[in-house]
Amino acid sequence: MGRAFQNRKESMAKTAAAKTKVYSKYGREIYVCAKAGGVDPNGNLALRSLMDRAKKDQVPSHVIEKALDKAKGGGGEDYSAARYEGFGPGNCMVIVECLTDNPNRTFGDVRMCFNKTKSKIGTPGSVSHMFDHSAIFAFAGSDEEATLEALMEADVDVTDIENEDGHITVFAPHTEYAKAKQALIDAFGEIDFEIDEIQFLPQATTPISGDDVAQFEKLLDMLNELDDVQNVYHSAEIEETA
Repeated sequence: MGRAFQNRKESMAKTAAAKTKVYSKYGREIYVCAKAGGVDPNGNLALRSLMDRAKKDQVPSHVIEKALDKAKGGGGEDYSAARYEGFGPGNCMVIVECLTDNPNRTFGDVRMCFNKTKSKIGTPGSVSHMFDHSAIFAFAGSDEEATLEALMEADVDVTDIENEDGHITVFAPHTEYAKAKQALIDAFGEIDFEIDEIQFLPQATTPISGDDVAQFEKLLDMLNELDDVQNVYHSAEIEETA
């Protein structure tokens, strides 16, 4: 059974309004990434990955170019990363990643989402110690041994490798992201990664059922509606009803 990582493509926006929100979030993330590490994707692996993911999620090229041009020009908004965590309905654990130009506003908005859904926002570290901050790479392939060998030769600290249904999935600490990706490219050439990102993976899932399910879905919807929210990770596992 595979790990419970979240493939963003599964929750891709379906309405025009939701797509606009997705474009805005990608634009902000690309801007911040390019401003921090340079606008050349060949020299900024994180930016390259982000741009590839945006293209797969059908973000228009003009949105990407606008974010890069903004980063080239310097100045602009001063966004900072903010992370909030707490307990959602059914005592599931939730981590919310944001990019904000006003941390006080963002904290208030996130706290309101928790308060309105029978959830409780916690202190930094209150639940994140129950997640693994992981780099994840998934691509078509079946040679687990060659994959492990390539990563070991590059001195990558590999957490796990899964080989299922003609797909290889590599897990490594988030600090190994750039080294792991480069090792895979060096070994196998230009790979069409199905997943290429950093996520918080729950070490154990939390079953939720009954009224908690509706409250949990409301919490996710409210958080994802916030402009400053980039990613939401959780430990919830919705129990199937008979």
